[in-house]
Amino acid sequence: MVDYRKVVAEFIGTAILVFAAVGTATLSFGFKLFGTSYSAGVVTTALAFGLVLMALVYAIGPISGCHVNPAVSLGFVVAGRMKVTEALWYWVAQVAGGVAGAYGLWAIFTGSPIYSKSVQGLGADGYGSASRIHLDVGSAFAVETVLTFIFVMVVLFATSKVAREAMAGLAIGVTLLFVHLVGIALTGTSVNPARSIGPALVVGGTALSQLWLFIVAPLFGGFIAAMVYGLMTRNETMDVPADAVPADGSLS
Repeated sequence: MVDYRKVVAEFIGTAILVFAAVGTATLSFGFKLFGTSYSAGVVTTALAFGLVLMALVYAIGPISGCHVNPAVSLGFVVAGRMKVTEALWYWVAQVAGGVAGAYGLWAIFTGSPIYSKSVQGLGADGYGSASRIHLDVGSAFAVETVLTFIFVMVVLFATSKVAREAMAGLAIGVTLLFVHLVGIALTGTSVNPARSIGPALVVGGTALSQLWLFIVAPLFGGFIAAMVYGLMTRNETMDVPADAVPADGSLS
């Protein structure tokens, strides 16, 4: 039977990640808090995702492993470090947390007389006209796959037996930060289906019609990362249970 504490931790962790980091993205790009400085918005948003996740890893990592990301949980399943039945509960909690975080954020923004879903949005991901550089669907899929691959692989190695447990949160948070630095202008950076589902449901329209990519590509990237991890650690005693040390994801 699944430990309810893990499920609750994943729900709360994902909700916090979406509320805080997507909130920062909306303030940066929707409300244009930094004026015309797009680069300032990128750096601020990347820092928000990375730092929030780092804090969550140390806070709820000892309870659930702090996956807060279906792609990370899939990676743990494929790597043999998590049971499918437990992962299913994690996925439900993560998606529910992402939706709760997004709707909570939207409810607060509606208190502003200048907020509009069609103008400020809610930090949704996208390609084509929804991409800063108008990236096409094929390239967007490749970007999300590669960035998620990098992120999940770091999570798997950072939480292995040979890694320094105390440094796992730092490594994971910094990785989420730099994949956002690369990916924000390309797709908005998902690398986390739960992070994308919530805002897309709130905003609707293009974000919702393009949501499939930000579910499929991150899961595919997580799967590849787990396969590579397995090949590189074959015959090694590196694996630990999914909740033995902080692990993310994410973030996101």
